[in-house]
Amino acid sequence: MDIEEKIKIIKEVAEELINEEELRQLLLEKKHPVAYDGFEPSGQIHIAQGLLRAITINKLTSTGIKFKMLVADWHGMLNNKMGGDLEKIQVVGEYFIEVWKSCGLDLENVEFIWVSDLVKNEAYWATVLKLSMNSTISRVLKCGQIMGREENTSNPSAQIMYPLMQAADIIHLGADITQLGLDQRKVNMLARDIFPKIGLKKPVCVHHHMLLGLQFSETTAEGIDRKIAMKMSKSKPDTAIFMTDTKEDIERKFKKAHSIDGQVEDNPVLEYFKYIIFEKYSEVLVERPEKFGGNLRYSSYGEMEKDFISGKVKSIDLKQTASKYINELLEPTRKHFETNKKAKELLEKVKSFQVTR
Repeated sequence: MDIEEKIKIIKEVAEELINEEELRQLLLEKKHPVAYDGFEPSGQIHIAQGLLRAITINKLTSTGIKFKMLVADWHGMLNNKMGGDLEKIQVVGEYFIEVWKSCGLDLENVEFIWVSDLVKNEAYWATVLKLSMNSTISRVLKCGQIMGREENTSNPSAQIMYPLMQAADIIHLGADITQLGLDQRKVNMLARDIFPKIGLKKPVCVHHHMLLGLQFSETTAEGIDRKIAMKMSKSKPDTAIFMTDTKEDIERKFKKAHSIDGQVEDNPVLEYFKYIIFEKYSEVLVERPEKFGGNLRYSSYGEMEKDFISGKVKSIDLKQTASKYINELLEPTRKHFETNKKAKELLEKVKSFQVTR
């Protein structure tokens, strides 16, 4: 695979790439650059964190990138996940790893790393202090969005620690590429600004798409903030498909999903086809009674979108079809958590925890 082919695949993942020339130079210099993504362990894992993340990471590793998945247990504690109980957060982290193992993640080229291991190194804290000396309080506070919080001086002072630690993670993971959602953009920009001041190379930022919630409130906000406001949320379970949802759960959630016939923009049902289903299937069959036009077969998302715009295929057709395919894709994970003793016990523990945020 040549450099331009690799860039093409990476750009399929990136809703925003900062920036292409830096990425090209990185790929010229390193055969196996390192990318990372990080997760606060909190509650049950939904499809964007599970299956979609596996699809995204597998694309990146297909280009020769080595991937480090950061289990951000200390960050979760700072953000008061599981009431700030680190032991519970770590149980959830183990559960997350079991989910990724079950849904086709390229384990050969992915390494799981815990923040609780990184922080044992005093050099990590020296880095955090150095970063703090090269950034202002107001700039760091603006990064509160990465914690799911608004910028506010009455928030816990952990809101200052958290972004500095997240920037330090990049350094101590040896990451050349930060592969995170658009909601993490502000801390990545902070890192790109600070790193040259302390003699380090800026990371390339690959900001991936955030899957829309199946239901959301209409908003007139523009740009990235609008996309963040409309993403799926664990705190609103019907906006998300969880990795161990039953067939009945999936059908119920898609039945209530936001989808206006002929409208592509802000259509979460279409997003499931574009970002998940057509990534996993070479052909999609839409089954319909003959009186409603009969079955339709699609070999690409573009074909389906075209027919949706023209009215040839309706929202009800796509909701039913999405339910069927997503149910199939989640069956291996459900089976893993039913038959694997360790996974089953972890899921039971996670379900027993009270999710505070």
